[in-house]
Amino acid sequence: MKIQERINQLVKYISKRAISAIIIPSNDPHFSEYVSAHHKCREYISGFTGSAGTVVITAKGGGLWTDSRYFIQGEEQLAGTSLDLMKMALPTTPTISDYLLSNLKKCDAVAVDAKLYSVADFNSLKAELSGLNLIAIDDIFEELWNDREPLPKEPIISMGAIIAGENRVSKLSRVRKALNITTDKFYLVSALDEVAWLLNIRGSDIEFNPVVIAYCIIEHSNATLFIDKNKISEEFEANLNRKGVEVQEYSEVDSYMSQQRCKTLICNTQKTNRHIYDIAVNSGVRIVEEEGVSVISHLKSIKNSKEIEGFEKAMIEDGVALVKFNIWLEEALQNGGVTSELEVSAKLKKYRERSLLYKGPSFDPIVGYKMNGAIVHYSVTPDSSQLITKDGMLLMDSGGQYECGTTDITRTIHLSTPTPQEKIDFTLVLQGNIDLANSVFFKGMRGSQLDILARRALLAHGINYLHGTGHGIGHYLNVHEGPQSIRMEENSVVLKEGMVISNEPAMYRRGEYGIRTENILVVVPHCKNEFGEFLKFQTLTLFPIDTHCVVVDMLTVEQRSWLNNYHKKVYDKLSTHLTPKESVWLTLKTKQI
Repeated sequence: MKIQERINQLVKYISKRAISAIIIPSNDPHFSEYVSAHHKCREYISGFTGSAGTVVITAKGGGLWTDSRYFIQGEEQLAGTSLDLMKMALPTTPTISDYLLSNLKKCDAVAVDAKLYSVADFNSLKAELSGLNLIAIDDIFEELWNDREPLPKEPIISMGAIIAGENRVSKLSRVRKALNITTDKFYLVSALDEVAWLLNIRGSDIEFNPVVIAYCIIEHSNATLFIDKNKISEEFEANLNRKGVEVQEYSEVDSYMSQQRCKTLICNTQKTNRHIYDIAVNSGVRIVEEEGVSVISHLKSIKNSKEIEGFEKAMIEDGVALVKFNIWLEEALQNGGVTSELEVSAKLKKYRERSLLYKGPSFDPIVGYKMNGAIVHYSVTPDSSQLITKDGMLLMDSGGQYECGTTDITRTIHLSTPTPQEKIDFTLVLQGNIDLANSVFFKGMRGSQLDILARRALLAHGINYLHGTGHGIGHYLNVHEGPQSIRMEENSVVLKEGMVISNEPAMYRRGEYGIRTENILVVVPHCKNEFGEFLKFQTLTLFPIDTHCVVVDMLTVEQRSWLNNYHKKVYDKLSTHLTPKESVWLTLKTKQI
């Protein structure tokens, strides 16, 4: 069925039900960053395959709201449909709420799938659409989408405490204590990475994120995992039962909620969908809203010693793979060969796959050559892929999921002789990376208070980047993990010992090149004295930085010392895992400056 036929079918469906408009976001019921094929309803109805966007359909038309990453792609994929491309953040583009208010009559019904909107977002949208009737409905694509992919059915992985550093009984106990869960209370865990962390399970239901589609209910003395039971062996289910965790079918969570009359549900309204919330409320369940960041998100963000050891092991695996990859790239170009962004992306995965611990990519790699490197979240396609020759800047942002940890690294390399401007730009970015990595800060500081360190050198030259400097990273979990961050915008979450976070200052010259240097950091103790308690960062990532792009005289003594010490560490950690030829290559790349 063509896209416009799908749209026409949907318009007829909602019109029969006196619905004037429907909003279709990119979500799943757990508000995951990536979603399974089963939940790609927005893609099904619009044909737009980008990772972010919201479709609005009315009887007279509609549109797709997406950001600047997808303006070109959106125009191409919406061609031939009745949907207009709504370019977000432009002054001429109305918000979804403004669009609906100007195109509908007072009291017209606007529908959303109750499972695809959190309680908080639904309430916010309802306030914005004052005068219209916002209603929550069931999943209409169950009826309209004939060849819809079923929910994933791959088996789950049990992650032992020897890797996780803590068993599931201990984690459940800590959550119960933090929330004061008594006999008349229960807590809903909806976010997939929180369920995975809590019960030490992993899976492959969501691309890039090693999670399983499930809910977990925590009660005073037991817990219930709601999941497709075909994914769990009888032996593992018995093990969970012995640890106080009952297993029920994923669909049974609705029935469970309807039977909890007069009990108190503790839930985070940012992570709880409207469907499950309404069942609880209509069944006489009292609601206590968990304010702010969820307790599990906080607990998960602070890695224990075993998890940090796992990260260190993953960095060695990743570093070795990247050494082998970069040698391949250099030899291919030196021998007169021509490669492409698509081939480089595939090769990055191929070299990581040689590790026995590798489980898959942690995100869709960004490989941007020359001007494509200036597109912040560039995603290479067969149509956009540039041929790479021995000339100019190449930006590569990639990562892997290993059974012991998660990696995320960006390196920008020059394939010939950098221009003076390219070297200055590269050095300014490097200075920001070093200054943040080398910082000492007092306990209780937030990422927003440190962000200036990564930007200071760039700002002095009238340069800035608009994305964040650092995001939290999961332990063999989501590569983008909260609640901590380092960015210009305020975030009340303080940085604590054991938090793992990225360090990725950058600069982009539109139409020319982009430069980003990214390492992963962990927060560690620095000292404690009469002035207070102080923390610092330890850099975990292990791979050289392209020193032939560096203006050495621009570096301070401290910055040069950091870079030389970092490269010594890279060589010491990786060289014993390499062949003699590879070790020689690494010796040259980590040469002291």
